[in-house]
Amino acid sequence: MSDMKSQSTVPSARESGGRRDGASSEQGHTQIADGVVAKIAGMAAREIGGVHAMGGGASRMVGAVRDAVSGGNSSGSVTQGVSVEVGERQAAIDISLVVEYGAAIQDLASGVRRNVAGAVERMTGLEVTEINIKVDDIHLPGDDESDNGDSEPRVQ
Repeated sequence: MSDMKSQSTVPSARESGGRRDGASSEQGHTQIADGVVAKIAGMAAREIGGVHAMGGGASRMVGAVRDAVSGGNSSGSVTQGVSVEVGERQAAIDISLVVEYGAAIQDLASGVRRNVAGAVERMTGLEVTEINIKVDDIHLPGDDESDNGDSEPRVQ
């Protein structure tokens, strides 16, 4: 009887354009998509006190429009402000934040890095090589009142 296992018709991760995390065995390979890592990173960053929102400027505006159209249930909002590059064994992450006024930005950035790296490494097994953080804005105490849209426009 011939060994049919050696003649697999399933394309490898490299042939199909997917990525592998380096976890291979006789049973196969594990692939982790960029979007999975981005969601983990986005959730982990939001867990840190002092992070008001993810993304800044135009990306927050696009996210708000997307949430309004989708009823606020858009899964893309979890990854807003997060971009990742995932290789076979490593990941690099870029995060854009809006911080609360009064937060110590360097301490907050360190906390976000620790939490994101820990979550991504624990859940995926990927080594996080770098986490670049860009602070796009500071949320001031009165900002929510002026952003609620309840006030009528003034006409002169």
